[in-house]
Amino acid sequence: MTGSLAVRHGTTVAPDPRRVVVKLFIPGEDAALVRTRAAGIIDRVARLDDEETGRLLRDTFDRFGSRHRDLDGTFHHHYDLVRHRIARSRDLSPTTRLLVGAYFSHEYAVEAAALCNPSMVIHPDQGGLDAGQVRVAVSLRQIGEGHLSSIGFATAVLGPGRRLIVADRSGPLVVGQRVGVRHRRDLLAAGLAEEDCDNEVTASVLDALPDRYDEATFDRVLGNLPPDLLSRSTGPSTLEHLRRTNAASYAMTFPAGTELHQRVLWPATPAESNGMEDARFVRFTDESGPVYRATYTAYDGRHIAPRSLASTDLRRFEITPMRGPGARNKGVALFPRTVDGRHLALCRADGETIGLTCLDHENRWQEPVPLHSPRDSWELIQVGNCGSPIETDAGWLVLTHGVGPMRRYAIGALLLDLRRPERVVARLPGTLLAPDTDDRDGYVPNVVYSCGGLVHAGELWLPYGASDARVGFATVPVAALISAMVESAPTPDGGGGG
Repeated sequence: MTGSLAVRHGTTVAPDPRRVVVKLFIPGEDAALVRTRAAGIIDRVARLDDEETGRLLRDTFDRFGSRHRDLDGTFHHHYDLVRHRIARSRDLSPTTRLLVGAYFSHEYAVEAAALCNPSMVIHPDQGGLDAGQVRVAVSLRQIGEGHLSSIGFATAVLGPGRRLIVADRSGPLVVGQRVGVRHRRDLLAAGLAEEDCDNEVTASVLDALPDRYDEATFDRVLGNLPPDLLSRSTGPSTLEHLRRTNAASYAMTFPAGTELHQRVLWPATPAESNGMEDARFVRFTDESGPVYRATYTAYDGRHIAPRSLASTDLRRFEITPMRGPGARNKGVALFPRTVDGRHLALCRADGETIGLTCLDHENRWQEPVPLHSPRDSWELIQVGNCGSPIETDAGWLVLTHGVGPMRRYAIGALLLDLRRPERVVARLPGTLLAPDTDDRDGYVPNVVYSCGGLVHAGELWLPYGASDARVGFATVPVAALISAMVESAPTPDGGGGG
């Protein structure tokens, strides 16, 4: 009924199998019974004569050099990761070392399987635009072999009017480099509390750490623990737990010369080893100025864990875990500013209801207040958000998703009170965007899904994944969307009352 409000644009972003990164390759470690074959491979490479070694290395650079940034440095790095397998009596030439690094490398096509679930924020660079235009950064969930997800980006220009230009995405990709970060004691304490790890070792460590600390300080505090505590039966396991919880916070940075579309946020911890999924970016503003924030789902192959990231320039990213009952599931989306001094987020802690959660003084997301439960036929399986709330004069505009028969995903909308977001004031009676004939086929059929849009010149711009096959764009006038909403009434279970 309301689907005609949204206008689909012809411009799309399709998966590009040429977008590849170089990853470490250890033959044998992907087998059911892990036994590395590294030593034998290195020995065989080392037995090649100088002429063959040089020819192979030149041929490798000819084939792959133009597809990657600093392939020489990558081969050096991968050689360093396996050099312990080389006999100490053997001294390999620089050429042989590079060739060893090449044999322990492989290309991975980051979006060969699927491209989906975009979010859109104002780009940090607004130079060189005409009147009525705005440059935006589009985050993308890119999925490759093994259903492994990473976070990528595209750049586009909106306007004037409904004009849309997506910038070229060619050029070598770069995986962020992990760098040191100033850890937060309160986040470490929240992580330990969430996993009910409270003993004399953890209490001693937390007491000794300052509010902000680096890795050297953390290691020094652990090294200074009294032997009487470490000798207890729980000592070794507690130390491991402390290290694992602390390592969940880290930072990634990219070289200054890389364009946004060349940057790849790649899994960097065991908790996200099987993917970084569904990043919901928002440009958060407070008295200290704007900062880009996002939430995403870390996946290790068995468990999910919500993570947040922050960046001032989309070049350096600081990643931290999210704690508390409000962050127990997928789909956390941050508000773009504080409301009455509170840091708020949408969530779906029970797996099927849109809720509102608040960050407490211990950096834990509190038990959520239910906003909207499954009620209409197109959303009876579950509901969730499609990104961060968008502030309008009429209230907080929340794009939602619902799942109906045959696991069909569609997009709807709610309106929350500006001052009291716990109150749903209106909802769209039906869907704003649903899979049509062109959207229904793909890697995950019958799905339209977004992780966040924005408003420009009175138009809501909504990027969306179409069955994980490509990313499309739709627009709808904000005034028309709000006019089409109806006053909200409580759901049968009491959630989302107006």
